[in-house]
Amino acid sequence: MLICQSIFPTMRVINLFCFLVFFQFVSAQPALQPGTHVGQLKQKIKKLNFLGSVLYVAAHPDDENTRVITYFANDQLASTAYLSMTRGDGGQNLIGPEIRDELGLIRTQELLAARKIDGGQQFFTRANDFGFSKSATETFSIWGKDEILSDVVRIYRQFQPDVIITRFPPDERAGHGHHTASAMLAQEAFDVAASENQFAEQLKASKPWQAKRIYINTGRWWNQSINEKSPGVLTVNVGGYSGLLGNSYTEIAAISRSQHKSQGFGSRGTRGDQLEFLEHVKGETATSSVFDGVDTSWKRIKGGDLVQPLITKLIQEFNEEKPEGSVALLVKIHQQISQCEKGVWRERKLKETEELIKACLGLYAEAISDQYWSSDGYPVVANMELIMRAVGNVQLIAIKANNLEFDTTLNLVLNNNKPLQFKTKKILKQKSYSDPYWLQEEHSQGIFKVRHESFIGKPEAAAPIQFQFELLIEDKPFTINVPLLHRTVDPVKGELLRQVEVVPAVVLQSNEPVWLLKPGDKKEITITAKSTVDKMVNGKIILTLPQGWQIEPAMHEVSFSRRGEEVKKKFILSPVSNATSGLVKIELQSDNQVFNHSLKNITYDHIPVQTLLPHATANLVFLDVKTAGKVIGYVKGAGDDVPQALRNLGYEVWEMKNEEITPENLKRVDAVVLGVRALNTNERIKFVMKDLLKYVEEGGTMLVQYNTSFDLETDIFSPYPITLSRDRVTEEDAEVKFLIPDHPILNFPNQLTQKDFNGWVQERGLYFPGKWDSQYKALLSMHDVNESPKEGSLLVAQYGKGQYIYTGLSFFRELPEGVSGAYKLLANLVSAGKQNQLPPAEKIKKKK
Repeated sequence: MLICQSIFPTMRVINLFCFLVFFQFVSAQPALQPGTHVGQLKQKIKKLNFLGSVLYVAAHPDDENTRVITYFANDQLASTAYLSMTRGDGGQNLIGPEIRDELGLIRTQELLAARKIDGGQQFFTRANDFGFSKSATETFSIWGKDEILSDVVRIYRQFQPDVIITRFPPDERAGHGHHTASAMLAQEAFDVAASENQFAEQLKASKPWQAKRIYINTGRWWNQSINEKSPGVLTVNVGGYSGLLGNSYTEIAAISRSQHKSQGFGSRGTRGDQLEFLEHVKGETATSSVFDGVDTSWKRIKGGDLVQPLITKLIQEFNEEKPEGSVALLVKIHQQISQCEKGVWRERKLKETEELIKACLGLYAEAISDQYWSSDGYPVVANMELIMRAVGNVQLIAIKANNLEFDTTLNLVLNNNKPLQFKTKKILKQKSYSDPYWLQEEHSQGIFKVRHESFIGKPEAAAPIQFQFELLIEDKPFTINVPLLHRTVDPVKGELLRQVEVVPAVVLQSNEPVWLLKPGDKKEITITAKSTVDKMVNGKIILTLPQGWQIEPAMHEVSFSRRGEEVKKKFILSPVSNATSGLVKIELQSDNQVFNHSLKNITYDHIPVQTLLPHATANLVFLDVKTAGKVIGYVKGAGDDVPQALRNLGYEVWEMKNEEITPENLKRVDAVVLGVRALNTNERIKFVMKDLLKYVEEGGTMLVQYNTSFDLETDIFSPYPITLSRDRVTEEDAEVKFLIPDHPILNFPNQLTQKDFNGWVQERGLYFPGKWDSQYKALLSMHDVNESPKEGSLLVAQYGKGQYIYTGLSFFRELPEGVSGAYKLLANLVSAGKQNQLPPAEKIKKKK
């Protein structure tokens, strides 16, 4: 049924379904991006006339040189992209507690935010950032070299770059096994992509591609003597100024780089000449431009000779004050391009032309849902607005929607600045969920598994609910894909948007990610079940446990009647005989359906809201662990889950604000723990350090977790000198030797053995001290294969009456994974000094 109603003259409201059109991609949580300004329009028109491409290649988010990408995309007007081997999953996080897969998701979105600013595209391989690697050999053994080489070749063949630039050299100068591997893969793929005999299965969807040349973007940190006169080096001045954009390319690049907020890479803009050095590696040499010998005109594709004069005319006649005057010519250009030979350049230029047509017409459309979650088989209600804010010849002739069985024919003329509004309700037909495509399957340490080959290379999947707007512009057909969004208005931030996600009808969540129980314990656990739909759902919450556990009751019946309703159910968990640690599976059984997913949102202002749907589980740790003391003061750093681990051990944790760190308050805690990188991120740490060290001197215990040697907020953080280094042990199974086996920290209140270092994940630790005063006792020694022993992972010093401990061990990674040995060691560290408070008989017992 189609209903029209007048809201005010020339505005129509129609009962249909909803959708969203933007002539720029909208990134969901931040408010609507501003429309394309006239300088950008003029630049995009000029870009139509340039048919050259550059692919920049490195290993991680933040490895890319945004100055080079900005220069080629905005000065040279080349189609420019960045291929990152990984999503940065193994790095550290300065803005929150997310690590591993969750951090990789954040850093993916930071890269996409950077590309929106500098004008590049973004690609990824399936490689998982498993943490710091000291050689390409190790990297390839974990990634699987052939699989990742296949991905690089696939992206070469799809993007078809004329020029490839790597950030790193293919040897140890790159400083990281992933860096070295990225350069080696880029160089090997340069030849392999051109062969019909290698990865031939890809040729069903692409064709062999031979780039013209490949360079290394040589950095001064490994070649300080390089200059514009060095043999084989092409010098590029990336510091130019764009009058159309109103900024220097280096200023734009700094804004782009500053999107890597999780890594603390905020950058200041610079102005003036700035040279980048491109060192020739393979392919034809060039003397004046990376595009020497590349036909970047329309002559490079069959039929392009008829396009060139039309674009020249467009550039000459474009009226900045009335861009809609160029729409008829743009439509003609679009038609002419569509008659050129099929290939990457035809598709690129058709897309660029379509974006220009929409921008020149001031076309704006949105599809706004009343909810940001939907589920298969349930209704979606939404509202749409479509407006053309300039004078033009545009008709809306049809709307089609994927997953909604929606297809309607219309014949509506768009009038200047007169919005059309639509509203409808349809049932969603989509079985699969819309969480990140590379996290939908279990993955190995080195590579992600994807369900569809077509996803390989893509930064993310398309919006799960989309609509196709079919328009006639100047009597020619155009189709616009439109994602469905949800809108809120924040009193401070204003309009906020997020993508509508397809999620399970019921999601489940444990109150704690790790359940730690000791022999004889009984633990109350809470499972929260939440409905995401407006419909009655009944079921039973059931937990599947490892061997040797009793759960009471065996199940809980639950019932939901509306969206957003939550039910919390408590279980009592206790070990019986032969209890083992392991994974607990949580599910709700309802009729013929089983719901077994959790739902987690990652929300930061600089990226869209991210929705993850991991399986509903908890790590159950059965551990005979003892503790001493009751209250721990925790000073936050960059963000980690160590406070929760301390609570799991039975401690009361006081997460102390800077103003709460006073001599009087410190007397109330049994130990103080400084969070990960607190010395790097807490700007007030230097003002409270005196009180913290005094607390130690008077008998307290302070545990300081790892920090980096650069960007320290204070150099005075220890009672005796410590010099931080970049030493780390990346092999999580590296042998650990006890240097002082009878030291109290290795024996009280828990006796530790080498077995307590089994099952660690990703690494042993990082940024160990390299030098330290003789007052410190080094308790552990470890090293990666073929390296010298590293003894700075755990240092302890008696200071006055108390204990000062510095550690680079990666508790922030191990504790959330339920690594039992990490829990025992942490208990000993925060219990340091308590042995002196034991009765004499107990001291003798411990000593024995």
